[in-house]
Amino acid sequence: MRILAFAVAMTLPFSALAQDRGPILTDTVEGHILPGFANLADATGTLAQAAQANCAAGSPELRAAYHAAFDDWISVSHLRFGPSEVDDRAFALAFWPDTKGFTPKALTDLIAAEDTAVESSKEFAQTSIAGRGFFALEQLLYDPKFADQGSAPYRCALIQAITADIDVNARAMSADWDSYATTLTQPGENNPYRSSDEAMQELYKALVTGLEFTGDTRVGRPMGTFDRPRPNRAEARRSERSLRHVELSLIALRDLAARLSADHFEIAADLDGAFNKAITRAQSLDDPSLAGVATPQGRFRVEALQQSINDIRDIVSTELGPTLGISAGFNSLDGD
Repeated sequence: MRILAFAVAMTLPFSALAQDRGPILTDTVEGHILPGFANLADATGTLAQAAQANCAAGSPELRAAYHAAFDDWISVSHLRFGPSEVDDRAFALAFWPDTKGFTPKALTDLIAAEDTAVESSKEFAQTSIAGRGFFALEQLLYDPKFADQGSAPYRCALIQAITADIDVNARAMSADWDSYATTLTQPGENNPYRSSDEAMQELYKALVTGLEFTGDTRVGRPMGTFDRPRPNRAEARRSERSLRHVELSLIALRDLAARLSADHFEIAADLDGAFNKAITRAQSLDDPSLAGVATPQGRFRVEALQQSINDIRDIVSTELGPTLGISAGFNSLDGD
């Protein structure tokens, strides 16, 4: 019956399916976007304070604050539009994948020169994006090769500069979202979104792109090929966060999908079931850095996780998108 109803709905002109998008847009902004960025800003503030209190790479308090703030970034990292795009803030927070190894080079150059940019937040913001954000901080906290590089006082100053920079960007995004939110909830001719349909498409694109990045990049990059797995390409592997990022992303995207499909119970149920399956698989892996892709059995389990993410993507593109009247023809990563 559900398939028949869906097929009938697809034969109707979009105008026959049109409905008030206002409640969904408001709910998504107020329940998903604004709290996410507010949580991030709170966590990065704690991170910056922890670095000021104790900048030692092995500090339990600093590492705990790093993990908490990184968690909150991953939970909003699919929202790559609006305030996240200003001044390349998203890239400044998370320069990954780093296919050419720019991050360790940028850090090494800063340390070798004892670059005084660390003394000014404005000057540090002008340094290479590769040497800023969570992935640069991860290497300073967890990569042994940086443990004795340069002088201890400069490494401390660099860690403090990076955490302060992370906090500045996170707080700027949160503050800008407080005003930018109305462009989604009150679209119009003078706004980036001229209609509620365009605002809905932006959120749909965030869902599609988030799933694409998690399935193809977070999971796909370390998988490599069967003959040549690439576990060292896993995201945040040094701090053993690779699998956690997959799980956190799926949890956040499940929430977004539930809000976008709120008016379509059967599609919402399909999505919830598919997300639960993927999240359960991620939670059962017990492979925090996805190093298991280097073994046949481990690879099989990661492939199963990737397939479960692809199953979600199929539901989003074949059921949710058409029902919302959104074409799947755009290139989500290009923002078209």
